[in-house]
Amino acid sequence: MAMPYYVSPEQMMQDRAEYAKKGILQARSIVVLEYEQGILLVADNPSKLSKISEVYDRVAFAGAGKYSEFENLRKVGIRYADTKGYFYSREDVTARSLANAYSQHLGGTFSHEFKPMEVEILVVEVGLTPDKNEIYRLSFDGSIFDDKRFTAIGGKTDTLLAYLGERYRLGPLDEAMRTTIAALEEGTKQIMKPERLECAVLNRDLIGRQFDRLDPRPFMRSG
Repeated sequence: MAMPYYVSPEQMMQDRAEYAKKGILQARSIVVLEYEQGILLVADNPSKLSKISEVYDRVAFAGAGKYSEFENLRKVGIRYADTKGYFYSREDVTARSLANAYSQHLGGTFSHEFKPMEVEILVVEVGLTPDKNEIYRLSFDGSIFDDKRFTAIGGKTDTLLAYLGERYRLGPLDEAMRTTIAALEEGTKQIMKPERLECAVLNRDLIGRQFDRLDPRPFMRSG
């Protein structure tokens, strides 16, 4: 009689983590970087499907990995924000509360579902002053990282963070954009083309909505 096949819980979790990491390593990168008036988000994204979007008044979302999975998470976040803002107040919808909700969703999927999500996501909020900015990076297992100044997700994270760690400084938008594009070029070893970049900002100086999409062409190197 054949013995039943057994996999320990620890091995199962390790296998799920390795599966998710393998998918994320193939994902194109996204960089988030603080600048003087707010927060810049730039994705290496030749597709016409958005990786960066507005979630609520001062909050934005970005996802790397399997598109269908992080797109579903984006919709979940919008519904969460709308519901909380309606039943409580708009001020109660924060990047922190949204990151906690995403963490529970991702962690539950990782622990209880057969297949983990092959995604990393960012939830960012522009503050009334630079010291009030919030940048949360969430992993496939629900882990939350509270990052400052800059962060990155996707397949080239280590290279991007090392580059930004050496060169980042708080400055105007044009400087932040050039630094971010240079970091992506370092990570990919390719010259970034305007049609390959998806760019947006959360700008605290804007009246009403702080989220705004940008055309990267004015910030690109000539020639």
